Formats: sequence, structure tokens, C-alpha cells
Amino acid sequence: LSEYGYEQLVYFYDKPTGLKAITCIHNTVLGPSLGGTRFWNYATEEEATTDVLRLARGMTYKSACAGLNLGGGKSVVIGDPDELKNDIVRREAFFRAFGRFIEGLGGRYITAEDVNTTTADMAYINMETDYVCGLENKSGNPSPFTALGVYKAMRAAGEAAFGKEGGLKKRKVAVQGVGEVGKNLCKLLKADGAELYITDINAEKVEKLAKELGATAVDKDKIFDVDCDIFAPCALGGVINDETLGRLKCKVITGAANNVLLDPEKHGKAIHDKGIIYAPDYVANAGGIINVYEELHGYNEDNVRRSIEHIYDLTAEIIRTSQEKNIPTGQVADAMAEARINAIRNVNSIYLG
Repeated sequence: LSEYGYEQLVYFYDKPTGLKAITCIHNTVLGPSLGGTRFWNYATEEEATTDVLRLARGMTYKSACAGLNLGGGKSVVIGDPDELKNDIVRREAFFRAFGRFIEGLGGRYITAEDVNTTTADMAYINMETDYVCGLENKSGNPSPFTALGVYKAMRAAGEAAFGKEGGLKKRKVAVQGVGEVGKNLCKLLKADGAELYITDINAEKVEKLAKELGATAVDKDKIFDVDCDIFAPCALGGVINDETLGRLKCKVITGAANNVLLDPEKHGKAIHDKGIIYAPDYVANAGGIINVYEELHGYNEDNVRRSIEHIYDLTAEIIRTSQEKNIPTGQVADAMAEARINAIRNVNSIYLG
């Protein structure tokens, strides 16, 4: 907590519903922390804690780089999502209990949907607290907007690697994970003429999407070995590591997953030294938080789409600076985020009474 400047780590437990959750608030200099609630069957509480810490810090940098007046936070719920899948009564009580805990944080943290949580779950949370967004009658499911931002970042990274002419047409893109975000990304890439190679832990999803888009289905353990132009990690984090790095045959890495690099410093440098262009994950996948942030001020989809357009420019600027200074793109993005946080921290020191 001390090393990376975290502000708060809170554990929640509700015996009647079986809710076990952790909320982490990393930084609130720019505004209240905002980040989704992930529901995952973690092997241990330590694993869940490590995940929520990494995710919350990433949200701080994501909001800072996107120019949003938000801090970084995240929640994880520990358990098997399938146990609540068909039990509507228990699911309501479960997420309403979670909503009461969020209310108890007094607005320091605002939640939204994430892996294995839905807009319906956000509605249950909203019964107990107003500190929730991503509601169906407002901004709704952020996945299409996350996918759009990743697509914009991929265009910028692809043009830096291969030149502007032709965009992503005929580029071979290996997409790891075809959940809501990955699926929407694949559709955008297909419309742009890309050649798709897709995988997921859910073989049924892969088969259905491959048939719909004319994509090539790949075994989930073989996706790192695909001879492709672009690798798009759209599942969980840590997929670029000592074991997978040597298998990659791509020139670009751009995806929707958070914390793609298992060790940001070590693997960020390794990618850079190999000549692979990496669009930092929290820059590329900021479309979702841009969408829910708009909900806090009323909601206008046109404003959201205009803001997401800036992801292309920001990615291009990060890559350009990385190449000019010969440093990894992650270092460039981190420095940009930290510069904004420090500048606004000074502004916030002005007393207004």
C-alpha cells in the first residue's frame, strides 16, 4: 500500500447472503474513485487482493490519461458467479448487500459493471446506493464503448507499425477472449477488413463468432503461437509474461484486458526491446470508463463517442514519444498520468472556503 500510494483497502462480508468482497481505493486526487465490480472464483483471498490492488491502480492511470476528473478504485467479489446465475432472489439480496457496503464508503468510491456482473446487478446495487453507474436507463453496458476505444488505439498502433495506408485491412489479428468486449472488437475489425484468429475459454462462443464473422478458431493454449500482425488480449491480465513473450510473433499488442503485462517494468522493457509496439492497456481500454463517466453529468452518447476518438490521438502521441526517447510506451503513459495528478493536486491546494 505504501509503495504505490494506495489510500484504502476494505474487506466486506455478509453472512446471510454469502457475500465476500474487497474494495480498493488507490487515489482520489482528481475526484472520487470509479471502477467496476469483478465477480470471480479466486483460488485464495490473497489472489483476490492482489488483483484488486493492481486493477485499482490501473483505474487511476486510466482516468488520468483520459482526462477525466476521477480517481482510481475497483471491487472484486470472491465466489462462483454460476451459483447465482439462475437464483434471482438470492442474486438481488447479494448485490443489494454489496450496495449497502458501497454506500458506507460515503462517495469515495463509485462502482460499475465488470467481468461477470451485469446492468441488472447494478440496478440491485442502485436500490441501496447512488454511488453506481452503468445503469440500463442511462449509459448501460459499457462493453461496446470499451471495444470502440481499443479499436481506435489499435488503429494508431497499427499505423505506427505498418503505415497509414489501408488501416487494418488484411492485417492478421489474434484476439484472446471473445466476451462482450472481445466480440464487439472483432466486429469492428471485421468491418475494417482484418483477418481474425479468435479464442476463448468458452469454446461455444468461439465457434459461434467464428461462423458469424468468418474467423479462424484457435485453441486457447495456441493463441500466442499464431503468426499474426497484432495480438489483442481481451481476457484477464498477466498474459504477457516470461513464458508467453518468446512465443509472440506479432508487431503490435493492443487489447481490452487490464494489466496485460505480468510485470509492467520487466515485460514492458522486453516488449520494447523486441520492437513490438504496445498500446498501454489502460489507455486502449478507457472507452468503458469514458462512457460511465458521462452518466455522472447526464448522458449524451455523442459526447462519449467524441471523447473516445481522443484515444487514437493519445495512443499515437504515446508511441511517438516512446520512439523518440527510446523508452517503453508504458513508461510514457505512466509519466503522463502522474504529471496530470500532480498538477491537479497543486490546484486542489487552493482554499475555496
